[in-house]
Amino acid sequence: MYKWIIVGGGIQGITLASFLRKQQKASIDEVAIVDPHAEPLANWKRCTNLISMPYLRSPVVHHLDVHPLSLQAFVKNKATDESAAFYGRFKRPSLSMFNEHCDHLVGDLQLKKGWVQGRVQTAERIENKWRVELQDGKELIGENLVLAIGISEQPVWPDWAEVLKKEAHASVHHIFEDNLPKFEEMARPFTIIGGGITSVHLALKLTAMFPGEVTLLKRHPYRLHDFDSDPAWLGPKNQLPFGKIDCYQTRREQIKQARHKGSLPRDLYIKLRRCVRQDELLIMDGQVQQAFVKNGKVQLEDGQGRLIHQTGTVLLATGFQPALPGKQWLTPIVEKHELPCAECGYPIVSKSLQWGPGLYVTGALAELEMGPIARNISGARQAAERVVSSL
Repeated sequence: MYKWIIVGGGIQGITLASFLRKQQKASIDEVAIVDPHAEPLANWKRCTNLISMPYLRSPVVHHLDVHPLSLQAFVKNKATDESAAFYGRFKRPSLSMFNEHCDHLVGDLQLKKGWVQGRVQTAERIENKWRVELQDGKELIGENLVLAIGISEQPVWPDWAEVLKKEAHASVHHIFEDNLPKFEEMARPFTIIGGGITSVHLALKLTAMFPGEVTLLKRHPYRLHDFDSDPAWLGPKNQLPFGKIDCYQTRREQIKQARHKGSLPRDLYIKLRRCVRQDELLIMDGQVQQAFVKNGKVQLEDGQGRLIHQTGTVLLATGFQPALPGKQWLTPIVEKHELPCAECGYPIVSKSLQWGPGLYVTGALAELEMGPIARNISGARQAAERVVSSL
């Protein structure tokens, strides 16, 4: 039997496992980390590598280890040039250095020893313990169950793209879909749909690979923000008033308003403009309402049937559905154990992120308690701290 079963081996789950281990709340033999991928952080690495993100958006103190200066100390111990490892005044870490630090942490804490590859089928509370059944029939029993699942398996497909996808020769993909073909195998030119940080990273990558064959099609002006929400959400200035709001519908509205959705930092915008000036990249404004294939090319049209652009491949950088993740297997648990939920379907939890007896949430599932930072690295750190300090 385990002391902790953590469902999700991404940023959120590994951060919690790290805090549990480092603060001596569990040995590695008492921790099971359930995830469909073969390795910790596999999906994070796949997605960030796909768009060749050079630096994280978050600053140096946001990582998966307990001590805030752990990443900085790691770089110093490697005698690595800090100017290459960090970028800008917030010391944003390079993706390669951040991942190296994560791998070091995973190895140091022996987290792979607790790794259980699989997907949850059901979970139920029996005799003060949680029994988790995986799709392959394997069963895990634990004192505590942590849901550290995110929305990364819920990519947004606009209606017109869903229709286009059904056409036999249509080349249309969501950038974060499973089994994405190699870019070299896709029909050119490329048109990227989206105006946020993912679309811009992707545009810069593809422009370097195929200069003059990439168009970025966005529907709103650029939204320039250093971070994906105001830094005041990291501390008591915004968190205290948020925590005093009794109405969870109001909390949900505040989260929506606080997130800088579809935004990007200024340095990325400058790189983008440079590509445009050098005629390596085309940027267009417009909102696609319908699309079809004609003479081997994808025709993108507006609501009046006017041609916006024609292309070889459409790549959607349209984000993820905010709907409750894991709904298929979570709903029976919610109903059976009468777990409290807000109108939006998300959990209503305690300050320590406890949803029920021995049941905790982190990441997206914790956002009605933690606010707009819940899904990102700083949110993972604060969530882990809340859970561990309550034990």
